[in-house]
Amino acid sequence: MQTIQTDCLVIGAGLAGSAYALHAARAGLRVELLSLAGPLEANSDWAQGGIIYDTSPDPQALARDIITASDGVANPAAVEQLVQEGPAAVKELLLDDLGVGFDRDAAGRLDLGREGGHGQRRIIHAKDATGHAILEAVARRVDTTPAITRRNGCVAIDLLTLSHNSEDPRDRYEPLTCFGCYALDTTTGETVAFVAKKTILATGGLGRIFLHTTNQPGSVGHGVAMAYRVGARMIDLEYVQFHPTVFFKRGAQLFLITEALRGEGAVLVDARGQRFMDAAHPRGSLAPRDIVARTIKQHLTATGDPCVYLELSALKPEFIRERFPGIHERCLANGVDITREPIPVVPAAHFSCGGVRTDLEGRTNVRHLNAVGETACTGLHGANRLASTSL
Repeated sequence: MQTIQTDCLVIGAGLAGSAYALHAARAGLRVELLSLAGPLEANSDWAQGGIIYDTSPDPQALARDIITASDGVANPAAVEQLVQEGPAAVKELLLDDLGVGFDRDAAGRLDLGREGGHGQRRIIHAKDATGHAILEAVARRVDTTPAITRRNGCVAIDLLTLSHNSEDPRDRYEPLTCFGCYALDTTTGETVAFVAKKTILATGGLGRIFLHTTNQPGSVGHGVAMAYRVGARMIDLEYVQFHPTVFFKRGAQLFLITEALRGEGAVLVDARGQRFMDAAHPRGSLAPRDIVARTIKQHLTATGDPCVYLELSALKPEFIRERFPGIHERCLANGVDITREPIPVVPAAHFSCGGVRTDLEGRTNVRHLNAVGETACTGLHGANRLASTSL
């Protein structure tokens, strides 16, 4: 068996894993980055709506929206970290360093969108393919950073720990300690041992275990499972967010319909054209995702209808084609012209709010094992994630 030694092993090459790899490389560490597939084959690439960039003088307004969306159970310390440190992090990496092509208005100012659960416009975006724009820029920087070695097609199998993998039987009495992983190199069929001073789990969530989901095929929770097997703490795994608007057509593939459409004026209606969300929440179709998804499910159960509809008549056709080109084209390929007719939608599994329990620095209870992104849980999202807090 081949053994590869490194300073930092990052398991998962989506946005969280890739950003961590860049951070570690800048600190002078040698990094091995394991990628299940290609550089853009991650849930991050499918994110449509945008990323919060809140530079308002009242960051606590965002904090209140996060806590309200979380059903009141978000970790206040994690929320405070995001609202205080998030804008500077977005500016430093995405705007100043990588120059991600976010949409701007005629005056050159960042165009701010709004989504469900938000009390104001604070979301920057790149058309309706924000995740792709960000991940493409980050992946390009990863692949030109000499200290990072990307291993495409390398699938982690199990974590290496002193208590499970040491040749010295006395090590089982030592504190839980991780020093890498076994991985399958799918290009050769060989098992490889990666030995690292620091191991980072960035394998994403577990949404693919559900029949109806917006997640990539690799999002089956294997990072969470590996961590659980070596004694890492789990928290809030029962909190799986269902996105309320996923394209519905019998026999067709489900795909996400961004919440940003509702932020621009689209509304949910039933088969009779009734705006059923107005009676369910003061913000109507812009209520937090869990409330909208549950209301849709209850409405479908009561009426027997197969889906509800996203009505876009308040949006001009040219605006739809310019602001949401990906959704327009994909719906058109499925026989729905969203400049002329509503989009049939249903809820589907979307995001794992729980995961491997970490502190605010990503540290788990296993020494030298960190977790980031959707694999990790600091308690930021509570029982339900606010839109555009994931990227």
